[in-house]
Amino acid sequence: MTKPHREQLEVFDNSYPSRDYEIQIRCPEFTSVCPKTGQPDFGELIFTYVPDKKCVELKSLKLYLQAYRNEGIFYENVTNKILDDFVAAAEPKTATLVSNWGPRGGISSIITAKYVKST
Repeated sequence: MTKPHREQLEVFDNSYPSRDYEIQIRCPEFTSVCPKTGQPDFGELIFTYVPDKKCVELKSLKLYLQAYRNEGIFYENVTNKILDDFVAAAEPKTATLVSNWGPRGGISSIITAKYVKST
C-alpha cells in the first residue's frame, strides 16, 4: 500500500471564491496504527473549511486517507499532519480538522487542529 503524501490530494477551482461558505467533510472510517502497540486505531475525521480559490477533490482525499491504514502514528501527529497536507493542497481561508478516536482501554480522544490563513 502507498504511504500518504500531500501530492495525492487533488483540487479543483472554486466557482465562488468571492463568497465565504463552509464545506464539511466527514470520514467515519479512518484507520491508522498505534506506533507503540501495533494495534489498529479507529476514528472519525471531520474536516470543516472555508475555501479560497480551490476545493479538495473527494476521491483523492479518500485515497490519501486510506494510505494511513498501516501507518504507525499517534493521534495528535496524524491529525496535525493531515491538516498540514490538506492546507498545503487546498490553501483554504480557514480549516479545522477534528479527529474523534474510538475507545481503547476505556479511554477515547478527540483532537482538534485549526488553521487560519494569514493576511
